[in-house]
Amino acid sequence: MEKLLNISEFETAAGSALDRLYLDYYAGGAGDLSTLHRNIEAYAALAVHYRVFRDVSACDLSCEVLGRRLPHPIFAAPTAFHCLADPEGEVATARGLGAAGALMTLSSLSTRTLEDVAAASDAPKWYQLYINRDRGFTRNLIARVEAAGYGAIVVTADTPRWGTRYQDVRNGFHLPPGMDAVNLVRSHADADTLSHSGAGLGAAFDWMLDASLTWRDFEAVCAATRLPVLVKGVCRPDDAVAAFAAGAAGVVVSNHGGRQMESAPATIAVLPEIRMAVGPEKLLIVDGGIRRGADVLKALARGANAVQVGRPVLWGLAVGGSSGVARIVHLLKSELEQAMVLAGASSLREITPDLVAPWRG
Repeated sequence: MEKLLNISEFETAAGSALDRLYLDYYAGGAGDLSTLHRNIEAYAALAVHYRVFRDVSACDLSCEVLGRRLPHPIFAAPTAFHCLADPEGEVATARGLGAAGALMTLSSLSTRTLEDVAAASDAPKWYQLYINRDRGFTRNLIARVEAAGYGAIVVTADTPRWGTRYQDVRNGFHLPPGMDAVNLVRSHADADTLSHSGAGLGAAFDWMLDASLTWRDFEAVCAATRLPVLVKGVCRPDDAVAAFAAGAAGVVVSNHGGRQMESAPATIAVLPEIRMAVGPEKLLIVDGGIRRGADVLKALARGANAVQVGRPVLWGLAVGGSSGVARIVHLLKSELEQAMVLAGASSLREITPDLVAPWRG
């Protein structure tokens, strides 16, 4: 595994390690994959206008998020069904992220209980929440999240229904026997049968989504917990402003990794407008398309306080379990430090908007 030098090489190795059904699920996206590809391509379209003769003999990657000091701004985005990549699933992921000092957001579609994942490491963890049609179940889940010691709740806002993922439909994606979205099965007696039916994710888990949700429902979540609540899935300035007006502690600028709205904008492209709309003090996190440490620098320069990575964590898990996850984060962290030094920034505060601009080649 030490011979794998970047995320791309891990992705190739994961392609050999994973069953094709599960690889297609992890790697796939909505429609013709245009949003997925746009996320990645948008980073390549940005150039770093580096500074010279700056003292970068010491480089500080630390950041403060929701009152907590963290060693670096690279977090793990919520991704589903980790037991498809490793027998220990999200528990192995949590251990690897903890070893690398990375904050983890656990998906509601976890294959390990939120309590088991919370106990796997002392590293900070947030919980990603879909507002269930059964509001009582949502309140009970929030109570479990609080009792387990999670530091925040991240409400996904871009799923009034599942995006159409052709590969999963063609493959008849399903979970193997004995594996379930264990934190959700109590809300629907048939979840086990559906998730193994080969009907694809949409048919298996559509029962938990509610297309009637409004900001009032988000406000109800905020009122139901003592934890800070973030909104994930925002790609418009007006929605970001509305999120903070509704009580959000932060916004995750995200298009669900290209898995929901086909032809959505790249998140890095809309980030500056969102930052301008909400002002300099609000917490913005961005995900989608980050594959190199230089991408992290670009995201911070364009207005993010921190970034989330999704698929790269899964590639690390598939290749090397918890050690592979830690290696992914260490690679990105090392590349970010390298990019900062070469750009003339000795701390995250020195990663300013003028460092990054569209490529003029």
